[in-house]
Amino acid sequence: MRQLTYGDIRAGEALPWDVFGATGALLVRKGYCPASDTHVDNLVARGFIDAPPLGAAAAAPVQEPPSVLRLLNQAVAELQPLLHRIDAGGVGVQAELEQVARLVGQAVEINPEVAAACILHNQQAAPYAVRHCVDTAVVAQIVARAVKRPADEILAMTLGALTMNVGMLGMQDERGPLSDAEKALVRAHPERGVQLLRQAGITEPAWLDCVLSHHENEDGSGYPRGLAGAAIACAAKLVALADRYCARISVRAFRKPMLPNAALRDILLEARHGLDAQLGAVLIRELGIYPVGTYVRLLNGEVGVVCRRGLHSTTPYVQSFIGPRGAPLDVFLQRDTRGDLSAIRDVLSAEDVDARIRMDQVWGRSALP
Repeated sequence: MRQLTYGDIRAGEALPWDVFGATGALLVRKGYCPASDTHVDNLVARGFIDAPPLGAAAAAPVQEPPSVLRLLNQAVAELQPLLHRIDAGGVGVQAELEQVARLVGQAVEINPEVAAACILHNQQAAPYAVRHCVDTAVVAQIVARAVKRPADEILAMTLGALTMNVGMLGMQDERGPLSDAEKALVRAHPERGVQLLRQAGITEPAWLDCVLSHHENEDGSGYPRGLAGAAIACAAKLVALADRYCARISVRAFRKPMLPNAALRDILLEARHGLDAQLGAVLIRELGIYPVGTYVRLLNGEVGVVCRRGLHSTTPYVQSFIGPRGAPLDVFLQRDTRGDLSAIRDVLSAEDVDARIRMDQVWGRSALP
């Protein structure tokens, strides 16, 4: 017998052997299909299989996919000094910003659900001003890919999201409500941001337009130009949509974050006036009524976290980590919320949850810190 390795097993592929525990107890039978990377990780950690025949060629080592969490943390770390350089009048930043945009794109390409979960579970990785821009870029990319926007437009949109608030970088420190003078500065930040980017050598029209127009509204009530409807480019609408969703669910010093499902409900209501209704519907479809990363309580009393989308937006899969009597579970249990007792009863805030979990406990290798 030898221990199972990552070269032996893939999520979604049937196992060609029985898998046993260290004591010889059967864990899963031949033909079992692990449904996720988390299932793969659990089997590799505990499983043993019959050794191949003596002299058989060893399987080629399989390179593990990059961690989505690491890629996004790298994007945040690289973006922070670039924004400060732009704010200070620096130049020559375009290539480095494009590299940050590629990191975001790679993370979303690997696993958009884990990328979305990072917005909820990785809020202490960096100051809000920088982290929020990366979060916005992630959500904007998820929706843009869903509506099949061109690659060059997605790149410009991502760069716009990353730099949308450079014109008020100093105004986003953790503080209380703004004074009237500070509100005026905030309202002027799209135009100031474009000025700073032009000074830094940025001339791409679609990128600059995203920065200038990400506070415009469908009904013409936005700023700075009061544009409405089709006069607002799709890329700017995507940034605006993602910006408002991510702002609502983020922890701030002066207010509590909204629950993700409540934030999406607000987006749906706002789509009647401020946001594009069709793009808002796509956002809700792509994230689900209970976005991945949301803490929930099930009808059976268990507490868990939404780990991936289900067949319907209202019935995601959940990893339970607290049992019905309030005790932490030694092994997380995947629940299909279509089941009667596994249906979602309540959405919980992080403050409501007694236990803390690591992202890799739920999403495996794609969420390693």
